[in-house]
Amino acid sequence: MDAAQTTAVRPAPARREGSAPRTTRYGFHASHEQFPPAELLALLGAAEEAGFSSGMCSDHFAPWSPRQGHSGHAWAWLGSALAATSLPLGVVTAPGQRYHPAVLAQAAATLTQMHPGRLWVALGSGQALNEHITGTRWPGKEERIRRLEECVEVMRALFAGETVSHDGLVRVDRARLWSLPERPPALLAAAVSPATAARAARWADGLITVNQPGGAQRETLSAYREAGGRGPAVLQAHLSWAPDRESALEAAHDQWREAALGGDVGWEIPLPEHFEQAARFVEPHQVESSVHVSEDLARHTAWLADQADAGFDEIMLHQVGRDQAGFVEAFGARVLPELTR
Repeated sequence: MDAAQTTAVRPAPARREGSAPRTTRYGFHASHEQFPPAELLALLGAAEEAGFSSGMCSDHFAPWSPRQGHSGHAWAWLGSALAATSLPLGVVTAPGQRYHPAVLAQAAATLTQMHPGRLWVALGSGQALNEHITGTRWPGKEERIRRLEECVEVMRALFAGETVSHDGLVRVDRARLWSLPERPPALLAAAVSPATAARAARWADGLITVNQPGGAQRETLSAYREAGGRGPAVLQAHLSWAPDRESALEAAHDQWREAALGGDVGWEIPLPEHFEQAARFVEPHQVESSVHVSEDLARHTAWLADQADAGFDEIMLHQVGRDQAGFVEAFGARVLPELTR
């Protein structure tokens, strides 16, 4: 692939539309920002035993706040997680700055070769929180999206067995993957806004987004579909459950109040300490616009069922509170059976 070829983004491979009714799957989100890798691995195993049908993880270099206090290497962890469970797993990551696209493609190809059909990779344009560590300039949003599109082109060519050279917002010199899976991993688009989702529909094998104030994740999914986006729609569902409402709200405020900042802040702030400072005036009730908070398992069940009705094929449950074991046990026993009945 020469440099002249890289200006166009390849469309996602066509997917055959089946006639069977859509069945939503429910997975466990492993938050590297909040827990050490060994604990997350044990929690994923417990989630599989409890009835969760899939898993995913974040890919951060730093947590959102010092209170969270962790940030294991996602790709090292995924190797162990795929070997220790039988679950299909996904990861949300960003090529172009912290990860060279050829190196990211090599990691994804290796895991897929060892565990066929079990890995998907969601690609986004990145956040300064994780990418500033390279010491290079942090680009504006439009440039980051164009860089992402170049990275997708490079990765797809590498998965196809091509020798790739590219000179653009990313540079590649005669890269080739020598160990390839029979089928490459799906490349999903990680998008929050409708505009980003619609643009990504040109290249993505699917979409992942997060729940947003006012249920705006529905608009993001609609924009993706209306732009011709194909493949599965995945929702990372932030929720907080505890035996009583006060504890559930306190946990959400402690661990996830930075998410309530909204706007473009999340892409531009470079350090966990800066996020903590920016969120110091966020009140507990304000977190509820970004996190579904309830002590009532039936309310969580109804809310998750509503997300499935909105068209999401897979919903990754992210308990933002510290009590992961209690969450896995309670949702495995009383929520998942209702949702999958």
